Amino acid sequence: MVLVQVLGADDGTSPDDPRAGRSGPAQVEGVEPGAREELPVLPLEVPPVTPAAEEHCPAVMGTLPLELAGEVSRRVQSDSPYVYAWGEPPVVLTCGVERPAGWTVSAAAIQINGVQWYVDTADPDSTVWTAVDRPVYVEVRLPSGVDSAPVTALTVPLAEALPYQEPTPGP
Repeated sequence: MVLVQVLGADDGTSPDDPRAGRSGPAQVEGVEPGAREELPVLPLEVPPVTPAAEEHCPAVMGTLPLELAGEVSRRVQSDSPYVYAWGEPPVVLTCGVERPAGWTVSAAAIQINGVQWYVDTADPDSTVWTAVDRPVYVEVRLPSGVDSAPVTALTVPLAEALPYQEPTPGP
């Protein structure tokens, strides 16, 4: 049996209705929770939080999945609340990064599910995918050897959280 806690749900009842405010556990039958491995806290250095990140990144963070491409989420330690990680070796999402240095007028972008990504393969240890058509740049760093499945899975929540914006590559 799985217990689900709904917090702050607006159930449409008036405060005087005896059903109002039922935010206790809901039982879901036939589903057993999987064992979740506790990964160590991941310390990360991230760019300073900008006003644009403060405005747009909370929507992104609210849509991120607990599991990504079969990897469980893990705690991070950073100076920004707009960073999230999954698995070991980690896949790391950072919302509100600078425009990638290689994202220039002559650079190609890959479109997945309506989101345009600039892909940087310069580091042999990781591939950095940056969404370049949103109000803030969102980076997903994949360990070397990991295919694009995590990025593909993140495009839908990213597109739902952030509106399209015409890409502006550097000179």
